[in-house]
Amino acid sequence: MNIILATTNNHKRKEFSRILKDHTLFLPSDFALPFDFEETAETFTENSLGKARALAQIVPKGYAVLADDSGLCVDALKGQPGVRTARYGMEVFGHLLEEHERNEYLLKNMKDFTQIEDRSASFVCALSLIVKSHRVFTICESVEGHITFEQYGKGGFGYDPVFFVTEAGKTMAELTGPEKDLYSHRGRATRHLITLLGEL
Repeated sequence: MNIILATTNNHKRKEFSRILKDHTLFLPSDFALPFDFEETAETFTENSLGKARALAQIVPKGYAVLADDSGLCVDALKGQPGVRTARYGMEVFGHLLEEHERNEYLLKNMKDFTQIEDRSASFVCALSLIVKSHRVFTICESVEGHITFEQYGKGGFGYDPVFFVTEAGKTMAELTGPEKDLYSHRGRATRHLITLLGEL
């Protein structure tokens, strides 16, 4: 299936492409489509579906649309950053932070939580697939772990260096590509998507 991703993030295309090997993935920029969606909903699924519907209105005929909204939910911070994961810290600093700055800001906000059991967190991924106007599917998955005390690893992107994957025994940024596909929230959600695509 030819699928256009509702994102400008090439890191996400690479991750999806590793798992969705039997499908061809594009970005809106490949078709010079002016795609920019403001995520204002209260849940990952609502944001994901909003992105998918917005892009589906402008894609060429014959292409499916896949959107994801992913984020980090830290229990000690009452679920933050949550749906504001990419914009975490903007309300304090007045501008969008670089990835390493967001990680350092998160670690600063976690400094009073000195026990691992108090630093529990989840990575969440919500996917929305639109094949046609009345063929719309959503999937939501997560992976459990905790926030580290400093950054580890050079792989991945975003909060990967500060999220320790319990099942894998290392941070998301220390995982190889195949390991990340196995353990990550996006990998888990995408495997459900493969099953769905096989039925379409």
